[in-house]
Amino acid sequence: MFWSWLGNFLAGPLLGKALDAYKAKLAAGSTDAGIAADLAAKEILLQQREAELQTQYRVAEIGHWYEPDKIMGYAVAIYFAKLLIVDKVMGWGVTDPLTGFAETTANLIVAFYFAKRGFENIARIIKR
Repeated sequence: MFWSWLGNFLAGPLLGKALDAYKAKLAAGSTDAGIAADLAAKEILLQQREAELQTQYRVAEIGHWYEPDKIMGYAVAIYFAKLLIVDKVMGWGVTDPLTGFAETTANLIVAFYFAKRGFENIARIIKR
């Protein structure tokens, strides 16, 4: 009887404190999980908003002559127009050929303009 009373006396407060500490840990853990879930939800909302803003920017940019891909296209078109009309047709000048990076870039721009519509059609077919 003495030993059970002593066990209850010693274990009761210690066990109660251990249970209280465990409950506090669980509450803190669920608070951390709640904070993490809130942050994840806010991050998803932020990403959605950024995508919406990028889409709005692209829509606002469409149709203007100064779009970056159009400006590069104009530069290549002017070069080839000068090359064909002034140098070849009229015979009035000599244009140095493009070499290195400029040649690669011009070829990519021309390929982009000729292949763009085909890729768009293929993507539209796949999307169906």
